[in-house]
Amino acid sequence: MRLARFAACLAALFVVSFSVETYAAGALATGQCGAFGYAYDDDSPEAAALRARAQCKGRDCKVVTMFRRTCAAFAIDGRNACGPNGWGQAATMQQAKLAATESCTRFGGRNCVTRVWLCDKRG
Repeated sequence: MRLARFAACLAALFVVSFSVETYAAGALATGQCGAFGYAYDDDSPEAAALRARAQCKGRDCKVVTMFRRTCAAFAIDGRNACGPNGWGQAATMQQAKLAATESCTRFGGRNCVTRVWLCDKRG
């Protein structure tokens, strides 16, 4: 009886760990004038990229990052949405937001604000 319970626990652990690995991918797409699309906890980085690109409703949208077990953010100049922007990827949400804001500033943004941030299942 104990062996059966132990085997059941191991099987459940395998299923949980497999599902976490399976759904631990994200992507961020950006376009002109602050347009963005995103996906997280998806089957694969490629699937997340397709979904993020489809959600981006602006002009010239492209996937800027695909990731697993991490976070990403997109920042724009708050006074000029069609002006400078930047994105970042990091281990935590705060680090990703900071990286995106710094990237936006580096490209000439003066009042950069985070427009969107996301983390996948493990980020």
